[in-house]
Amino acid sequence: MLFLYNLLMIFAGFAIKVIALFNPKIKQFVTGRKTVFETLALKIKSSDQTIWFHAASLGEYEQGLPVVEKLKLEFPNYKLVLTFFSPSGFEVRKNNTVADVTVYLPIDTKENAKKFIQLVHPDYVFFIKYEYWPNYLNELKKLQISTYLISGIFRENQLFFKWYGGFYRKALDAFNHFFVQNSGSKELLARLGKTNVTVSGDTRFDRVVSILEKDNHLDFISEFKNNTLTIVVGSSWPKDENLLVNFINSSNNLKFIIAPHNIKSEQIQDLKNAISRKTVLFSEKENQNLSDYTVFIIDTIGILTKIYSEADIAYVGGGFGNPGVHNILEPATFGIPIVIGPNYSHFAEATALVHQEGCISISNQNELEDAFNLLINNEDERLEKGNICSTFVQMNKGATGKIVKFILNENTKNLQ
Repeated sequence: MLFLYNLLMIFAGFAIKVIALFNPKIKQFVTGRKTVFETLALKIKSSDQTIWFHAASLGEYEQGLPVVEKLKLEFPNYKLVLTFFSPSGFEVRKNNTVADVTVYLPIDTKENAKKFIQLVHPDYVFFIKYEYWPNYLNELKKLQISTYLISGIFRENQLFFKWYGGFYRKALDAFNHFFVQNSGSKELLARLGKTNVTVSGDTRFDRVVSILEKDNHLDFISEFKNNTLTIVVGSSWPKDENLLVNFINSSNNLKFIIAPHNIKSEQIQDLKNAISRKTVLFSEKENQNLSDYTVFIIDTIGILTKIYSEADIAYVGGGFGNPGVHNILEPATFGIPIVIGPNYSHFAEATALVHQEGCISISNQNELEDAFNLLINNEDERLEKGNICSTFVQMNKGATGKIVKFILNENTKNLQ
């Protein structure tokens, strides 16, 4: 099976280059990988000590960030190398300040894996949540490099647990330790004979808790809100927006801030045109009296977290698509009640908060209107659900400390 996998990787490499001629995102995927080895050779010396972190995309980067920041403090003489698989992660965070080197991860061929690891020569490697690349993992195991999975989550339908997934299961032998989010993942790994497992929880809780320590104030958001009850819509997709627009157009004495997942100009304009209330875009806000507007569309990226701090109610999008709802922990940490679509079962935090009634799941227009009207008209209900959300986040923090403590103990043992 590994032989077939390697053939598939070679074929995929060629196929992606062809697709890149017609697809801008895939073009970024291909173009960004052309200079990876040159960049590594330029920025990493043979005498450098390094730690390598791999994130599939932006969500995994944010998830692993607390561990990255903490280890940067604990290992100040090490260079930190960060890799992304997806353009949606790399293009947004390629200029981050936490890593010394940030590059795309080359396609998982034997040749790429050997060359990449030779250039980076890491002492420690951390894969965040998932993405198990057999050639990279096999090379790490061969070189006996300390490798860890953080905030991992395993499900019954993954290839590891299929009869034909032997080569994939073998790749897991590379991990010195698995830090997983829940006991179900630990039980599944036990079926594979893996006992080097700690249920540490999800490091995303630590990241969102740390947000509370920052200055989240934005003058222009306060000006727009003008002490009016405000619903913040984060990471919305067209299916979310179709329901939301109907509610917005029929509402009074409310304000709405919408931060769509996709900020392509034509989609932003379509959204604006569908709204009958007075609407302003972020890109148009200069020299405007923002308090005069009812709807504020955020056609930029990077400020949604701060905007949530001003919300009275949050709607988090993605729940009408696949795999489902986007990050609900950011609004939750601010103690805000949350409304989401029906597809959330793949996300433990969303499932838990729906069960605890801090989060309301809706499936259609009537349910959305009922949820919003409940939260708008009943302040006690709004505050209670918000308190459930913030308490949930606070009760689940601490994963970073468990992981870093383990790594430091292992490092001490190795030095003895």
